[in-house]
Amino acid sequence: MPEPKGSANPPLRLGAVEWGLIALQSMLWGSSYFFIAVAQPEMPALTITALRTIPASAALILIVLSLGYRMPATLAEWRLFIFFAAFNSVVPFILIVWGQARTTGGMAAILNASAPLFGIFLAHLLTQDEKLSWNKLAGILVGIAGVGILVGYDFAVGSGADVLARLALLAAPLLYVCANIFARTKLGHYPPFVVAMMQMVGAVFVAFPLALAIDQPWTLPMPSLKVAGAIVGMGLFGSALASLCHFTVLQRAGATNALLVTLIMPLTPILLGGLFLGDRLALRDMIGALVIAAALVLIDGRLFSRGTKAG
Repeated sequence: MPEPKGSANPPLRLGAVEWGLIALQSMLWGSSYFFIAVAQPEMPALTITALRTIPASAALILIVLSLGYRMPATLAEWRLFIFFAAFNSVVPFILIVWGQARTTGGMAAILNASAPLFGIFLAHLLTQDEKLSWNKLAGILVGIAGVGILVGYDFAVGSGADVLARLALLAAPLLYVCANIFARTKLGHYPPFVVAMMQMVGAVFVAFPLALAIDQPWTLPMPSLKVAGAIVGMGLFGSALASLCHFTVLQRAGATNALLVTLIMPLTPILLGGLFLGDRLALRDMIGALVIAAALVLIDGRLFSRGTKAG
């Protein structure tokens, strides 16, 4: 039966397998924003956050245990994973659902794409093998400009609700970054599938008490079949399967590279929202998205390294 291995992390790599997992995760994770848009007219944020943990946890427990992995056995391990789940799953998801209710799924995903801008600084400070380079620094500066385009106009015109929504959507990726670094440094000796499972199981213990205490879901109208399907889809695709991809890339390629998924993730909710929900992005939003995409290309650095070698 597979057990947690030693604390030493293997050398980081970002090859075809890791890029394939990033591409798959971008579609799976991006679908969450579409499912959120379907569910939020009938459900408050905490209830959506709690309910999606049920199909996600069930699927992950089935997959992980069928592969022969064990669940953590000590109370200390469970406390660690519940703490991790709160800041990598529950709180960011609440912020995303709340913020998306005041914007669109595409806009929420675009703001989530700022995650590597936070991540490269924190990874430089807190890890030994993800140090800041010139292309990452240039990417940060370009990315700050992109975020300024996205949120600066609302500050200028005094649209308080939009400002708070976009700040919430920026806070979520900051929490994701901190949690990713925590996972690499404190949970790196666990197999990625176990981390994915325990993150979602831990989220059950955090999200459900909050939803029961604040939303009192038994007082809410029965959701439609469409919303119930969105919750299941959110749990299975956007949470369970996406997290298996994510924690595998996190262990194999590092915290900064694992966050590169946000470069292409906005395409999924933008396309789904445009096709099925009639969502549209303003020209300013599209420009800001392109600037952030350029920043992430700079951070990645591979395009320029290939050009240098070709020359």
